[in-house]
Amino acid sequence: MSGTSHMEQELNSQPETWREAARLGGENGALPKAGRRVAVIGCGTSWFMAQSYAALREAAGAGVTDAFPASEAFLGDDRGYDAVVAITRSGTTTEVLRILEAVRGRIPTVTVLGAPDTPARELSDETVALPFADERSVVQTRFATTALALLRAHLGEDLSAAIGGAEEALTAPVDQEWVDAEQFSFLGTGWTVGLANEAALKMREASQSWTESYPAMEYRHGPISIAAPGRVTWLFGAAPEGLAREVTRTGARFVSHDRDPLADLVLIHRVALARAHARGLDPDNPRSLTRSVMLDTARAS
Repeated sequence: MSGTSHMEQELNSQPETWREAARLGGENGALPKAGRRVAVIGCGTSWFMAQSYAALREAAGAGVTDAFPASEAFLGDDRGYDAVVAITRSGTTTEVLRILEAVRGRIPTVTVLGAPDTPARELSDETVALPFADERSVVQTRFATTALALLRAHLGEDLSAAIGGAEEALTAPVDQEWVDAEQFSFLGTGWTVGLANEAALKMREASQSWTESYPAMEYRHGPISIAAPGRVTWLFGAAPEGLAREVTRTGARFVSHDRDPLADLVLIHRVALARAHARGLDPDNPRSLTRSVMLDTARAS
């Protein structure tokens, strides 16, 4: 790897940014307290982190928590939400700003931000700024994982193992079979379904790869038909009984690690970067994407 891309520099900094997020999350009073009914919104990567947080918060017994893409959020009074948590790196994403404006004065909002001096701050009742995790690369790595580390810490999790796992993932071998693979399917259960979705997105954005993602047991109900030699099925977290055997029978490579699943996402960042370099692509500026996705309302339809 060249070592010159912003993506590589940013993904390598994740153990450090997670430590800071763990400190902030443990002491932050802006995020919803246990017992509150919460909707979490985001777009793209931030939506996938919202999915993971929602599953973790409910599993921790902290209260009903629903994750929505900001473009399809159902936040009517009949749903009874006590708070809306928005996740946005840029603070300028059109759909997120529209939601913050729509619920203003009706549902309290807290936004987890990468770039603090942005419109999302003005529209939010509370903000948690993570400027140390903001990024120059279009392809998100550390902001997303640092936001989730913050939220996990706020739920009372000890992130020591996750941070240690991330350090390990930064030096683990990147198998050439992963770099050359024709296709990846990413799987998860519970909170790691969001990580699977994010892993697939990272590989598409950075290296224009054919990737899919599913809840682990749903993969057995049809999608496993694409598993074949030269393809990879990658599971985040513990494998459901029998799944590895079923995938291996197809000839596909089954990958699963013991490290914290968020740390395993760091390894996927490295695989995506390696695949981008192998294909002569610029991972900092992927095709048809920009750092912040905003609608051009001035352009005629």
